[in-house]
Amino acid sequence: MCMIARCVADSNTMKYLNRIVIDPAIRFGKPCVRGTRITVGEVLGFLAEGGSETELIADFPQLTHEDVLACLGFAAERERRLLALPAA
Repeated sequence: MCMIARCVADSNTMKYLNRIVIDPAIRFGKPCVRGTRITVGEVLGFLAEGGSETELIADFPQLTHEDVLACLGFAAERERRLLALPAA
């Protein structure tokens, strides 16, 4: 990834990371949307099953568009940091 693209990615990630919290006392430490007990995995799962963002926000009115973007950004950053182990 070029340096400019990486800086933009880091900037966007940092913009949304304050919306995702990890607290061992909430949902066993799974990443959650700040101020809720809704996990990043639940948001991603809903979208992966074909639900729209509009449906998600209608079902969970405490979520905002920015919260959904934060979940996607969190997952993307986690994917970027994932280490691949070589096959033996």
